[in-house]
Amino acid sequence: MRNTWKIWLLSALMGSTAAWAAGTSAAAPAAAPAAAPAAMQTFVCKDGTSVSAATSKGACKGHKGIDKSAPAPAAAAPAPVAAAPAKATAVAAPAKAAPAQAVATKAGATPAPGGGPGQVWVNETSKVYHCQGDRYYGTTKNGKYMTEANAKAAGMHGARNKSCT
Repeated sequence: MRNTWKIWLLSALMGSTAAWAAGTSAAAPAAAPAAAPAAMQTFVCKDGTSVSAATSKGACKGHKGIDKSAPAPAAAAPAPVAAAPAKATAVAAPAKAAPAQAVATKAGATPAPGGGPGQVWVNETSKVYHCQGDRYYGTTKNGKYMTEANAKAAGMHGARNKSCT
């Protein structure tokens, strides 16, 4: 009785008794072609980054969308796929972005031109100044660069009440 139950269950899982007896699955017929992977395309986002994706839908999500006016990047020949080593001993760390790029990506906007050593970014609306390397340095809407001493003299205070020096 147990073997009969196992055979019935197995044949039900395989699709039909005839397909099971023949050794083929009704769910995956042998004549059906395998689906080819979609070709990867490279898209340029509005923040200047490039993204490789199969379709444009959602390709630059979080990067302000696709820049349709940007020239298409040159198509590079696909690199040959090397066989994976049997045992990986160490994983390579991803490359770190330059500090100026890291600041720009955190705030979601590129810093305003200007600034530099000894300069702070003053948000004229909130009366707060941001030091170089700060997330909002050069990125708030109503602001300008000036020295920290001039910002303090104008009644501004440092972000989180901290001084840059």
